[in-house]
Amino acid sequence: MVPEEEKIEEKKAPAKKAKKTTKKSAQAMAVYIGTGRRKNSTARVRLVPGSGEFRINGSRQLKEYFGRDTLCTLVVQPFEVTGTAGKFDILANIAGGGLSGQAGALRHGVARALLEADPDYRSELKKNGFLTRDSRMTERKKYGLKKARKRPQFSKR
Repeated sequence: MVPEEEKIEEKKAPAKKAKKTTKKSAQAMAVYIGTGRRKNSTARVRLVPGSGEFRINGSRQLKEYFGRDTLCTLVVQPFEVTGTAGKFDILANIAGGGLSGQAGALRHGVARALLEADPDYRSELKKNGFLTRDSRMTERKKYGLKKARKRPQFSKR
């Protein structure tokens, strides 16, 4: 008979699974990450070599997410400046703020990820202002006022 201690050890040891290894080229496995911010929005961007497809917050396309053409062109500007339009798939998670702030944050994140992909793009991106975080924030509301600067109507009598 087998002592109880040996039975316990046999039960605890899980069976080891063989790992599947698939060989992919270094280019296909390359993922470039950039974080962009604007107003109260934050965009975490991953660039993967591909066909230029956008996937925002899971599965939504660029035009479907933002709707307005001006915001879509704003987001694509770093690719047009560097000449990399259609070379990367964009996977982005965007949180906080409104649509305009989110589009600015996505553009900032894309520019930072492109910089990580190729440092030679730095001069072009910097010249167009895509690497600079726009520091303008909404002004806080003050007491006695209706909004940040809007005053109640003045009554002379």
